[in-house]
Amino acid sequence: MIVHISLLQSIKLPKILKWVLVLSGVLGLIGIRGLEDKLFYDPFLRFFKTANPNEIFPDFVWGKLIISYLFRFGLNAFFSLVIIHFLFQNKEWTKQAFILILLVFAIVFPIYLFCIYDEFDFGYLFSFYVRRFVIQPLTLVLLVPIFYYRKKMIQS
Repeated sequence: MIVHISLLQSIKLPKILKWVLVLSGVLGLIGIRGLEDKLFYDPFLRFFKTANPNEIFPDFVWGKLIISYLFRFGLNAFFSLVIIHFLFQNKEWTKQAFILILLVFAIVFPIYLFCIYDEFDFGYLFSFYVRRFVIQPLTLVLLVPIFYYRKKMIQS
């Protein structure tokens, strides 16, 4: 089984299949965003959509909220790694991307939870932007240009 998996990883995919798989990752991320109100428990969706810092702080259940954010992170990370893996076809870079995505989440998630605990008194805009790193695949947006630049530097 291990030999079979490593053999598959060493095979270069046809260009069209590579782009279909990258597109499927992008469509997965779009699907997460499009269905966020149906897939996830997040009472702060409406709170932040109004863009009104004077909006009433919503009631919520901590455990359900944390599980929902972790589930969303898992889905975002999966589709982000699919994009990175098939875009660059480099197993090491995919591992590095996973570690960086996990590291950013491990730093930002507790900060966001503190903002919630503090009922966003720490700052509405600060909480809004920290939340973006929790619920959106922003790390992917940063990693793709970095890996693209790295690839170009290796090729020259």
